[in-house]
Amino acid sequence: MAQLNKDEKKTLDTIKATPYMQKTIALVDDFVAKHESKNEKVAFLAVFDEVFRILNEAKTAVDTYLSDRKAKGEIKDEKQALKSIAGNSFSLTLVYIFLKNKELDNIRKDIFVTSQISKAPSFKEVSIINVDGETQKPDCDLVIYSLKDDGSLKKCMILSLKTSLRERAGQTYKWKLLMEIATSDNPIKEKYNIEYNPEKMPLVVFATVNFYNEINNPQHRGMFKFFDKSFIAKNIDADFISRMSTLPKYVNDKL
Repeated sequence: MAQLNKDEKKTLDTIKATPYMQKTIALVDDFVAKHESKNEKVAFLAVFDEVFRILNEAKTAVDTYLSDRKAKGEIKDEKQALKSIAGNSFSLTLVYIFLKNKELDNIRKDIFVTSQISKAPSFKEVSIINVDGETQKPDCDLVIYSLKDDGSLKKCMILSLKTSLRERAGQTYKWKLLMEIATSDNPIKEKYNIEYNPEKMPLVVFATVNFYNEINNPQHRGMFKFFDKSFIAKNIDADFISRMSTLPKYVNDKL
């Protein structure tokens, strides 16, 4: 097994200690323990495809947690809090599973993941596009990146996570289009004075749990074509989006 660094271990401990994540993490670990292969390396890949089910099964525990907080006067709007927790749970669950895969050598030791964007080396240089003096940034929930031996950025991936395609799903692919305009010779770049000169071009990736079964909507399906890769954290197969369990191989190959 690979040794995670101090920050990665701290991240795992923080996720496991987050009150609304405890049921979710217990369900992840339970799936791994009961996986038919009895092989932890295989099971922690397979559990990526169970995230949709796991988040749904954890909802009762999350509802109880929010009801308790409301009774204590810590929150006023349970629906708004639940919406926030849904997005955070998706992100934290993926980070937890990602780090467990790295610990099991399913992911290279020089590849890292973070939701704290400022921690990714040189991320400002690869993520900001200037449009006539104003800045445009991607809708980014996680950054996955690799490092050179000297600790500098080798390659990186911008990962946008959505529990629903109804809200903000178009922001990331619009930034991806802007990035491609900014890095090619065309009159649009000149017209709007677009500048973007990163040392390394990031991969722009999208992932969803598809809570509302929206991926077969033609407009949404067309959106996926703009990303370098799209993933679904659900136990299904489709020709236009990949299972989340293929993420480790993808990052190993591309980063």
